Amino acid sequence: MNNFTNNIRFHVGESFYIKDPESSELGRKIVSVGIKLIDELGFEEFTFRKLGQEIGSTEASIYRYFESKNKFLIYLSSWYWAWMEYNLIISLTNIHSPEKRLERGIALLALEPKENEHLDCFNLAGLSRIVNTESSKSYLTKDVDQVNTEGAFVNYKQLVTRLCEIVKEINPKYKYPNMLLSTVIEGIHLQRFFAEHLPKLTNRQKDGQYIQKFFTDLILKAIKS
Repeated sequence: MNNFTNNIRFHVGESFYIKDPESSELGRKIVSVGIKLIDELGFEEFTFRKLGQEIGSTEASIYRYFESKNKFLIYLSSWYWAWMEYNLIISLTNIHSPEKRLERGIALLALEPKENEHLDCFNLAGLSRIVNTESSKSYLTKDVDQVNTEGAFVNYKQLVTRLCEIVKEINPKYKYPNMLLSTVIEGIHLQRFFAEHLPKLTNRQKDGQYIQKFFTDLILKAIKS
């Protein structure tokens, strides 16, 4: 993944912000510093009060953009999955073999952005870590059905659907493409987390591509079995 020009915009459902944060300097600062704070503090310790202090503004000014920190997390996660889908489309261009496209897709999902990669106010490395460790908190909640009807997970589901279409090309009779791909994506997140914090639960290797290789092997064997 390379650095991107700042005129690329990704759609996030309007239900998850009050004012588009990308429409103003303050909004972009809220996103930029918010990513930094969640990455550093964790979602539980992150508050709009702390964010306001960090950006030199009031807590009330942040509430003009986001109704709650949960909506802020959904906004960040949704933007991330839209960005990932964009990368997937670009990376699979002119690759005709569905097996190669699927391998490329898994490699993309497993790839961690470099620390100097930014897209406008979005620190891609920090955002990737947030999605890796915190995004499940946006759907493992009692109001998941409500936020789902509001479109919270549209971009995530679109990415899974694109990958499922490749699986169906390889084996149209395979019965569980959605289950397989969502398990792979969440598994990649877990294995990244385990590698950093609970190494006895993974098989970390020096080449840095062990997660990609494991899930590529797993998914191709499952489809072709």
